[in-house]
Amino acid sequence: MTRVLDSVVVVGGCVAGVSAADTLRTEGFEGAITVVGDEPHTAYSRPALSKGVLRGEQDSVSVRLPRLDSSVEVRTSTRAVALDTDRRIVTVEHDGRREAVAFGGLVIATGVRARRLAAVERPDEFVVRDLDHSVALAAALRGASSVVIVGGGFLALELASSIRGMGLAVTVVHTLPPLSRHLGAELACLVVDTARAVGVRFVATSPGARALEGDACGVRLPNGAVVTSDVLVSAIGDQPNVEWLAGSGLSCNGPLEVTADGIVRPGIVAAGDVTSTRTASGSVERTPHWHSAIVQGRVAARALLGLAAPATPTPYFWTECFGMDIKVTGRIPRWVEPTALEGSLQQREAVLQWRGPDGVPVAAATVNRRMPLVKLSRLARPEFTEVTR
Repeated sequence: MTRVLDSVVVVGGCVAGVSAADTLRTEGFEGAITVVGDEPHTAYSRPALSKGVLRGEQDSVSVRLPRLDSSVEVRTSTRAVALDTDRRIVTVEHDGRREAVAFGGLVIATGVRARRLAAVERPDEFVVRDLDHSVALAAALRGASSVVIVGGGFLALELASSIRGMGLAVTVVHTLPPLSRHLGAELACLVVDTARAVGVRFVATSPGARALEGDACGVRLPNGAVVTSDVLVSAIGDQPNVEWLAGSGLSCNGPLEVTADGIVRPGIVAAGDVTSTRTASGSVERTPHWHSAIVQGRVAARALLGLAAPATPTPYFWTECFGMDIKVTGRIPRWVEPTALEGSLQQREAVLQWRGPDGVPVAAATVNRRMPLVKLSRLARPEFTEVTR
């Protein structure tokens, strides 16, 4: 180690935070580690929220991640409210009481919160970002017959799949073609067509849909049309939890921009959905996926200890909806057609590859096919080498 630390505070009890804490111990750090998270639960699997938890197949115990080493202090229901980078103190709040927690090194993994349509939180508008959200939505669905989901990303379609599978009428209100930004036109169309085949209704609109006011539930579209339902679910993106950084000298107006190894400034690193990185072309990108959060937590912890960062991993994410298991590595070009290396989209079973303008592979995906992640990653980036730590 090139930097001597006596203590590390990890702000955020999500998978990025616990991944960082676990890596610190794995790499031999023997100092005090404190993990603070604002949820009442210890870390759990978020991908299950739109699937097993919502359908009642999993509960808060079954989705819980393995406990950290007993030497790591984990504080739940504890919210970070301020950061003093000069004095190296995080101020936290628990049960209305504030406490100053000193740190030698800091990991920021505060994640994001869900955006909502309604300006004021209302009981019939649901979001699914944390475990309690999913449990609350599941309870509401038991007395409902119809649901409107606003959004066109992975969460919206996974929710539509689970809820339609429960027998409820589902309408998805979207602006951009659903999933096209993530899966490309052909693969996204396959998912949407499959959803339509089982009865999901799609309504395209321009930006500006608003939650209905008063006792009515649903949305009013910019053209004046109204889509009503028993339950309204907003899946319209997220906001980074950075307000607590106001006055610290760190950005509190958007995602924290970090280096490839997660460094914000000396002795302070960040990981997970709260972060963004600048690409070689100058654009700022986020990779808000479960696997990315795990890898970023590991990389940030190593950087905090002054250890060399591993090679940048190929982005990897997956989705399960409407009977399809889709896994993707790399970044799919939105309007480039994939090549089917095995199977076909028509068969709903395939291995796909996308190439850039220079003919070099940039992304790959499997649809209802099993393939080791290393092999799939090499289809997206031939020079890929496995990151084992």
